[in-house]
Amino acid sequence: MTFSALGLSDELVRAVTERGYTEPTPVQAQAIPVVLSGGDLLAGAQTGTGKTAGFTLPILQRLTASAKPVTGKAPIRALVLIPTRELAVQVEESVRDYGKYLKLTSMTMIGGVNINPQIQRLKSRVDILVATPGRLLDHLQQKTLDLSHIEILVLDEADRMLDMGFIRDIKKILAILPRQRQNLLFSATFSDEIKNLADGLLNKPAMIEVARHNATAELITQKIYPVDRERKRELLTHLIKEYNWHQVLVFTRTKHGANKLAEQLNKDDIPALAIHGNKSQAARTRALAEFKTGKLQVLVATDIAARGIDIIELPHVVNFEMPNVSEDYVHRIGRTGRAGSEGEASSLVCIDEHKLLHDIERLTKSEIPVVQVPGFEPDPRIKAEPILNGQNRGQGGGRGQGQGRGGQGQARTRAAPRTGSGPSRTNAAGKPAARAPASHRSGGYNR
Repeated sequence: MTFSALGLSDELVRAVTERGYTEPTPVQAQAIPVVLSGGDLLAGAQTGTGKTAGFTLPILQRLTASAKPVTGKAPIRALVLIPTRELAVQVEESVRDYGKYLKLTSMTMIGGVNINPQIQRLKSRVDILVATPGRLLDHLQQKTLDLSHIEILVLDEADRMLDMGFIRDIKKILAILPRQRQNLLFSATFSDEIKNLADGLLNKPAMIEVARHNATAELITQKIYPVDRERKRELLTHLIKEYNWHQVLVFTRTKHGANKLAEQLNKDDIPALAIHGNKSQAARTRALAEFKTGKLQVLVATDIAARGIDIIELPHVVNFEMPNVSEDYVHRIGRTGRAGSEGEASSLVCIDEHKLLHDIERLTKSEIPVVQVPGFEPDPRIKAEPILNGQNRGQGGGRGQGQGRGGQGQARTRAAPRTGSGPSRTNAAGKPAARAPASHRSGGYNR
């Protein structure tokens, strides 16, 4: 199967080829023909499958094919709703990359930045608008935005948007849009809430689902490193330096914990920055840009802030703290092993987190190999302690650091793995470390 065989134009195939992609992923092979046909779509796919290209490429083609001469200001014709700022930026970058040989224009509309430049940008041509719900409603209230000509609507990471409390905002936006339009809903899970939303939004949709929910990508090598809670930072520094890890994405549960860990790593001569909801959008954008280019060795992130991190061939993801919600583990490690690349996911697990690990293995239906690093063996005298407000005692997280509205400081009922934004690569670079042999497994490790 090739992109040309899916019916994409020469301009789109050329742009995709220049990015190093030759074969569509399964979700792209199924979604692109459906979107090109003009029908509604309900799609589910595990993280890293190349979903964003699955709707971006055919939308670009449809808008180009149906373009009409416009007198005066051209209307916005496609709207993509995204739950987080970083993800919105990533998706709009994909629109520009894939549409580089077309005459269509796009724009990102997100909060956390000055609204005035966005108002000015709307005065010129915008064919495809990629927006977060809150800032979109700000523009609608200020009457700076006209959505009366929308032909295609995409709800991306719909379950994540519901999890973050956006359902009321989404309904307000839907009420404003033209009744006649193509609707595309992408979700990692099909909960009752998602089914209810789909029933009210979609008209006789095609339904596709790629890989079972909560499956972890086969190309990700997973490892568990047992360690005492007080020695996690020391072990992380050891692993990064011992194995010369570069471009390492590290997850903590709380904003405060991310800040403190980044400070500690810098003291260990490991360049690191934290990214989370309390950081300004400019700081988040700068940190992510430096991390993407390799200037920054370690990016320490909370779950929500990492939703838009989509780096092809990102080699290492580390769970400095195991997530309270098992589904978040799938999402976290899905930042690596994307779109045909290989990657390594390491988890530093202390005695407090054994139940969290057990829940994750039960969810993913797999046992994660254990690697014991000499000199970092857990002290059997240390007793498990409760994880309060998302933080293990002794790891510098502080108390009362909950982030509200789907934040990292509290248990949530639902979490959505992020799906990938690029098609499949034919050459995956960078082999991960081999799985630990059985002799390296800790016989006394309480799973």
